[in-house]
Amino acid sequence: MAEKKEKKLTLKEMCEAFNVTPRTLRHYEYIELIFPERVGRTRYYGAREIARLKLILQGRRFGFALEEIRQWLLLYDADPLNRLQTEKWIEMSGRQIEELESRMRDLQQAIRELRKLRQESIEKLARILDAEKSDVT
Repeated sequence: MAEKKEKKLTLKEMCEAFNVTPRTLRHYEYIELIFPERVGRTRYYGAREIARLKLILQGRRFGFALEEIRQWLLLYDADPLNRLQTEKWIEMSGRQIEELESRMRDLQQAIRELRKLRQESIEKLARILDAEKSDVT
């Protein structure tokens, strides 16, 4: 029976598929987050690298540092049952949820203060315009 050949993406195809720059992919390779196959100067990304990039981008969207993501991905190879990786994910995600909720509270407070200052400025401008109208008439 013939083996099914794995579809591999080139650097350009990966960039298009995931909306990232070549520089980003090369950086992820440099810091050992992904390991594309290299044939000469051409990089090929198989199913494993595609899956890893999906996890990396999701981790970045959640606000994780690249080093945290790298350490978490290292656990995948160390534990075939993924118990360690799952435990680490639960710990990391709990901390990140707390961090994001804290940032959200800070942003909500900043929005409230900005709205208040904006409203005060609107009212001040209205008083200035009223005073100008009174001076003209």
